[in-house]
Amino acid sequence: MNFDNIEYLRDGNKRQRQAYSALTNHQILSKLKRFDPILVGTIPINIDIESSDLDIICCFEDKQDFIKTITDSFGNEKQITIREQQNSESLAIVANFVVDGFEIEIFGQSIPTKQQFAYRHLIIEYNLLNQYGEKFRQQIIELKQQGHKTEPAFGLALGLKGDPYTELLKFEGNFN
Repeated sequence: MNFDNIEYLRDGNKRQRQAYSALTNHQILSKLKRFDPILVGTIPINIDIESSDLDIICCFEDKQDFIKTITDSFGNEKQITIREQQNSESLAIVANFVVDGFEIEIFGQSIPTKQQFAYRHLIIEYNLLNQYGEKFRQQIIELKQQGHKTEPAFGLALGLKGDPYTELLKFEGNFN
């Protein structure tokens, strides 16, 4: 599956088609093109619930340039917020706004998008869903409906011990 291009959403389920329309009608990915945007999260892999947002990861070299691009491109959107988020490894810029009934979250780091945890988790989760099938997918959705975030839901379903965000990364390379 090639997640680099959102064309796969156009022929997907109803929610995926709606996401495709929202993203293309508002030119969200094309406005972020310089930052190598990739749609990640639950909607691309069909484990979304009603409250799921559209998560877009980006890679920036210049934090101020990234913030200015977001402000210039999306500053008039509903409920826009932009914040800095620092963790032990890196700084992220996170923007949220609403278009066509979807909350959009743009998450930028100075890490190439395909090396970011969100992309790596997407690929692992996609492969696990393919490996374990429909019953497993439904179990993940049920856990999410009970209030679990995606990676903790996978951790519970797989019986992982420890931090599910880290434990899931141990599956990298299992699907080649």
